[in-house]
Amino acid sequence: MTDASTQSAPLDVRPMPLTIHAQYVKDVSFENPNAPHSLRPSADKPEIKVNVNMELNGLPENPGSPQMYEVSLRLRCASKRGDTTLFVAEIEYAAAVSAGEGVAQETMHPLMLIEVPRLIFPFARQILGDLTQQAGYPPLLIGPIDFQQLYIQRFAPDLQQKADEMARA
Repeated sequence: MTDASTQSAPLDVRPMPLTIHAQYVKDVSFENPNAPHSLRPSADKPEIKVNVNMELNGLPENPGSPQMYEVSLRLRCASKRGDTTLFVAEIEYAAAVSAGEGVAQETMHPLMLIEVPRLIFPFARQILGDLTQQAGYPPLLIGPIDFQQLYIQRFAPDLQQKADEMARA
């Protein structure tokens, strides 16, 4: 017999309104300009800079199929020790995605540029980690990225303009 007080209410779990149809590497580059000298041990810690960019493009429509989009995530990692460049690693990793029915048009842009990069980031990060390791360096470990914050920073003027327009209406 079960005690009613210990039963939990069923969770209202809704499916993600996105379908990822494909994930793929669009472009990858690794430059190791000062090897083998840059691979020598050093007491100086290397400096690593990571740049992140996201892009959204519509894909041509197929009759009877949902509207698909390509979301690209670009990661660029540059490592220096003093004035010496150790490596420059870049990847453009993308996904072909469609949104589920009922996704409002005004939420499409943030959905695609926040959620899709969040979902594909681990794959791009793994590829960059493998590249640096194969080049003779320790694997590059990129920490989690707050794609919502990046979206807000990048599109802040547009978001503010829309908020102002809604306030006037």
